[in-house]
Amino acid sequence: MWADAADSGFLDRHQLRGAAFSYAPNINPERAISLTMPYRLASWNTAFGLAPFFEMNLPEGALRERLRLSFAKATGSFDDFDLLGIVGRSQVGRIRYTGQADSLDEDVPFQSVDEILERRRSGSLFRHLLERFARFSGISGVQPKIMLRDEGASAPLSKTHHRASHTHRGATHIVKFWEPNEYPHLAANEFFCLKAAEACGLELPRFRLAEDAAALVIDRFDLREDAAYRGFEDFCVLNARGTGEKYRGSYETSILKRFSQFALSPHVNEDLERLYILIVLNCALRNGDAHLKNFGIIYDNVLGEARLSPVYDLVTTTVYLPEDTLALTLDGNPSWPSRKQLARLGETRLGASPSRVRAILDRVATSIEHTTQELRAYQNDNPGFQEIGNRMLTEWSAGIRHSLLPA
Repeated sequence: MWADAADSGFLDRHQLRGAAFSYAPNINPERAISLTMPYRLASWNTAFGLAPFFEMNLPEGALRERLRLSFAKATGSFDDFDLLGIVGRSQVGRIRYTGQADSLDEDVPFQSVDEILERRRSGSLFRHLLERFARFSGISGVQPKIMLRDEGASAPLSKTHHRASHTHRGATHIVKFWEPNEYPHLAANEFFCLKAAEACGLELPRFRLAEDAAALVIDRFDLREDAAYRGFEDFCVLNARGTGEKYRGSYETSILKRFSQFALSPHVNEDLERLYILIVLNCALRNGDAHLKNFGIIYDNVLGEARLSPVYDLVTTTVYLPEDTLALTLDGNPSWPSRKQLARLGETRLGASPSRVRAILDRVATSIEHTTQELRAYQNDNPGFQEIGNRMLTEWSAGIRHSLLPA
């Protein structure tokens, strides 16, 4: 197992159904694999399955099934440990997994992002990409997504960073696809929700919608200018919960309080406000999938500053699930909160003044209203998006009235 491209320790099966991790002797504590698993001589053992940190990037849904069909015959079984052995060389964050005698070499194939963005396609391109990149896609999520390495060396990697050189062998982008019959126009849905987050002043990676709206391409926010990867941990890990428990917890304790415990940074108050804005935005956009895995922290050094990660995985779920509610509880229940409840959350958990909280709620409302203008313009140019776009506008309007405007 590798941290920052250096050997860090050994992960192996433990007893009948568990796993054990032991640090390599005499490593620098800065090479600890996780904020939740500091360097120590004793091993970190899990009685059943993998610890939350090792489980964090395991594919779910269609990607997991594709890998199972490809590798179950060769492995003779297919549990989480087998899956980690397949996708472990290419993960979100700074940790990589190989066999004990193997060298670390991600060597993700090249693929033009521009081709994905510009090409009008049937489902054939998605099947091709899934076939080619599935084993390089150590990334969680139920909806199909892959990680690839863009061959356009001159294209910017993000708004502020530049592309790594051709010697960089790891993935540079995440590409998300959706089943059009199950969740029509979900790529455009997420695109405009991310635009709303951008309008709120939140930090996001560069994101682009394909011309045919069948895919969303997102630059990796954990890839640094020097081509190394930043550490990333989601809130399932920070709460010591497995992926199956991602809907268990509250925004007060499992998100805001937990972040305060791990965010060792002089910017903690600034990040807490950003986190509060993100929670408010999820409520107003009617995103019922803002669970523990859809919030994260990011850092360069496991003993250094930990900051709130850029925004990701933001959609209006009530377009497809009209009865959807909050993914976690707020004020003791999963119902969409009122402005009064969100104001109380800001005043008690941030220690913000009533006037500051009012300004935040008003700013989020204004940002969403600004984004509706962009959404309407997209509807005019894309008639096929009319129905879903109108549903989004209806949900956003209801969210603003109920959660952001004074009663």
